[in-house]
Amino acid sequence: MSLTLDLSRTPIAAPVNLSGLTREGLRAALVEAGICPPEKAKMRASQVWGWIHHYGVTDFAAMTNVAKDTQARLAAAFTLARPEVVERQVSNDGTRKWLIRTALGIEIETVYIPDVGRAGALCVSSQVGCTLNCTFCHTGTQKLVRNLTAAEIVAQVQVARDDLGEWPSPKEDRRLSNIVFMGMGEPLYNLDHVADAVDIIADNEGIAISRRRITVSTSGVVPMIPELGERTQTMLAISLHATNDPLRDVLVPLNKKYPLDQLMAAIRAYPGLSNARRVTFEYVMLKGVNDSPEEARALLNLIKGIPAKINLIPFNPWPGTDYQCSDWKTIERFAAILNKAGYASPIRTPRGRDILAACGQLKSESEKVRASALRKAERAAA
Repeated sequence: MSLTLDLSRTPIAAPVNLSGLTREGLRAALVEAGICPPEKAKMRASQVWGWIHHYGVTDFAAMTNVAKDTQARLAAAFTLARPEVVERQVSNDGTRKWLIRTALGIEIETVYIPDVGRAGALCVSSQVGCTLNCTFCHTGTQKLVRNLTAAEIVAQVQVARDDLGEWPSPKEDRRLSNIVFMGMGEPLYNLDHVADAVDIIADNEGIAISRRRITVSTSGVVPMIPELGERTQTMLAISLHATNDPLRDVLVPLNKKYPLDQLMAAIRAYPGLSNARRVTFEYVMLKGVNDSPEEARALLNLIKGIPAKINLIPFNPWPGTDYQCSDWKTIERFAAILNKAGYASPIRTPRGRDILAACGQLKSESEKVRASALRKAERAAA
C-alpha cells in the first residue's frame, strides 16, 4: 500500500510524453492510440523504446526503421519534447546545474557532479519543493508544489545527457554513471513515479544505468522503505544527521512521526541489504550541534550490525541559515572514530557551492526571486 501524495495536477489534455512510460505502459499506449494491434505491440514498443532511451531522439521522424505513416500517427498522439532549460550554470569545479521548467509554474533543479561514483553522478529531484522542513536544508524552505511525474524525472536524465553529449547510450567511458535521488523532495512520498522512473533508467536497452548505481535517499518514511527495496532494488540512503530523537526531531521533523527505533528496524529489514549492498547514512556536520566525539560513538552504537557506510557532509551554507559548518579538524576527528570501528566514512568534498548546487542548497531560481521580492516588500512596509 503506497503513501504517495496525490499532487499531480497534470495539465488537461496534454499529449502523453512517451519518455515517462514503462515498457508495459508504452505497449498499452500504442495499442490504445491505434498505432498497432496488440499482437505487434511488443515489437513496435521495442523499436520506439530504443529510439527514445538509447538514441535520445526528440522527433518521431528520426525513427528510421518506423514507417513514415506510423511516425505521423505517433507525432499526432504523443510527444517526445524535452522540458525547457531555463538556466544552465557551471561551477568552477565542473559541477553543472540546470533549472528546468516542465510546465507552467513548475521548475526544478538537477545537478551533475563529476568524479562521483564510477564517473559522475546526477542528483535528481522527485518533487517540486518539499514538505519535510529539515532546518539545515535550503531546499526544505521551499513549499511543496506537487510530485513530479515519471516523465519529469526521466527528463532530468535526458537533459543532462543532452548537455554531456551521451547519446546513443554509451556502454563504456560514461560521464554519467550514477543516479542519486537526493535533489528536491522526499522520493518515498512519490514512490509510484520514482519506481517507474527507475525501471526506465535501468532498462538495459535504453539508458542502462544499473540499479546498483541508482541510490534513493529518504529522510525516513518508515512504512515505504521495504516497498522501495521490493519495487526498485536500488541502493538505500538515509538522511540521518542525528543519533538521538530530541535532536533529530529538530533537524529532521519527520522523526517525530517515525522515530529512530522504527527507522533503524526498517533499515535492518531492507530487502537485499548485505556487505555488497550497504546502506549509506548521510550525516551533515553542524558546528556545535552533532559533531562531538560522543556523537560519533553514539552513531556507531545506533548502526551496530548494519552493513553501512557513512557519508560525512560538511554543511553547505545558504542565505538566512543559523547553522555553521563544523571545523575541518572536528570533521576529521569524527571520521577517524568511525573509521577505527571499521566503517567507511568518507568526507564529502563540497561541490558546486558557488552556484548553490551543493547538498541541501537546491532551490528553484523562481522561488528565490519571489522570496527576495517578498523580503523587500516587507522591509518597505516596515
